[in-house]
Amino acid sequence: QVHLVESGGGLVQPGGSLRLSCAASGSIFKINAMGWYRQVPGKERELVAQISTGGSTKYTDSVKGRFTISIDNGRYTVYLQMNNLKPEDTALYYCNANLRRLYAFADSELFGQGTQVTVSS
Repeated sequence: QVHLVESGGGLVQPGGSLRLSCAASGSIFKINAMGWYRQVPGKERELVAQISTGGSTKYTDSVKGRFTISIDNGRYTVYLQMNNLKPEDTALYYCNANLRRLYAFADSELFGQGTQVTVSS
């Protein structure tokens, strides 16, 4: 079993900051990449940011310059620092991991349960 546990969501005013964390635990052989997706009701889940264990990153255009993703490979933990938050950033944020379980023959894609981010005055 592998688990992703997210933390750090909440309510913040426009222009404010939040930091999301996600820790992977369990029977992990290796992690290839971790990231964050978000979803609002009635819309598809979208990739916000992703980082490989080698440090390569990608961001959706709407968060470039405001959000920063980082990873602690030793702790299997990914962070998302979100600055200058806007009301349109309001969503349920899901942690994602692309990894290989112990004794598995193929990689797996996992999602956490989600943490709510609400940007409102």
